[in-house]
Amino acid sequence: MGDITIHASDMHRLLADPTHTYSTPYQQAYAELAATHRGRPVAEIVPLLRTAADRALLGFTDADLAEQAQAISSGAPYQLRVRVTR
Repeated sequence: MGDITIHASDMHRLLADPTHTYSTPYQQAYAELAATHRGRPVAEIVPLLRTAADRALLGFTDADLAEQAQAISSGAPYQLRVRVTR
């Protein structure tokens, strides 16, 4: 399980929000990778997640991304604990 802290005004970077025109929220990028990269090597998935996180301006650690990539590769559920600040 991962953890991230995000300001309330930046939630559109993490989750899809119809009131914002943000390019690709991280949730969407993650879901797309999960649908297309199951069974692929973790080392192949991590850079794709890093690109998605960087585009969304989210500060996931390398360990977070490796954990997420492992979940995608194995098809296991992944839980992200989100702390929202104001």
